[in-house]
Amino acid sequence: MPLQRSRGVGLRTDSIDADRWERSRRIDWLDMERVASARVLVVGAGALGNEAVKDLVLSGVRRVDVVDMDHVVRSNLNRCVFFREEDASQGALKAEVVADRARELDPGADVRPMVGRVEDLPEDAWSSYDIVLGCLDNIAARLHVNAHSFYRGTPYIDGGTRGTTGKVQVVLPPSTPCLQCGMNSTHYRTLDLRHSCTGGDVTFFQPKIAAEITTTAIIAAVQVREAIKVLSGRADRCISHVAHYDGLAGRWMELELSLDPSCPNHMAYDQIC
Repeated sequence: MPLQRSRGVGLRTDSIDADRWERSRRIDWLDMERVASARVLVVGAGALGNEAVKDLVLSGVRRVDVVDMDHVVRSNLNRCVFFREEDASQGALKAEVVADRARELDPGADVRPMVGRVEDLPEDAWSSYDIVLGCLDNIAARLHVNAHSFYRGTPYIDGGTRGTTGKVQVVLPPSTPCLQCGMNSTHYRTLDLRHSCTGGDVTFFQPKIAAEITTTAIIAAVQVREAIKVLSGRADRCISHVAHYDGLAGRWMELELSLDPSCPNHMAYDQIC
């Protein structure tokens, strides 16, 4: 039924409401065409990956690849919007479930699962992405994704949570510090535990990290918002360069990292440019 203006001019709402992204188009800086044409890689299909893929698809991103090697377990269900009881009981693959359910949100979206380790992604595949989102829970995989993205000049947005705290780092090669620039001695000790002196994988006990849905949702939402800025040509308004979130205190703190002149990623990038 048409709405009526005070002067008697009819205003039909059906044509406006037929556009899935009509409200998004009202944001003057948002480039919906660029967002729709972008190809995005999401690494990790756990709690952050669920939220990130959901937000990407609802934001109008049409091509998303999701990499993960794990299966759904019941403890995932309290913070992963796409997972169901039957997924846990069947031990379904996370990447496949996320892709299937994301396509239910928008049947026009091309969301593809890539089951396996991100380290096994072919070298030539990295060049096909416009932006990469890291939704990982271990340092080694983070550094792998960071290095491959930086080498190809692809923006990388890393997210992480621990209980009610979290962080988002935006890496814009070559101008900003990358993840490796911010590595400290604790990170390197953790990497040493993962690998033997011969380079072979070893088994060690890694305690489970506290997690809850509100922090996960906030961190993933900020990751996607920063990605949308980059794709819309507003990288100048991105986080510089790490934002820390304290959910208990209800505060954000932005920390600017220094670029490490000895960082191998920056040195490698300089050599190819």
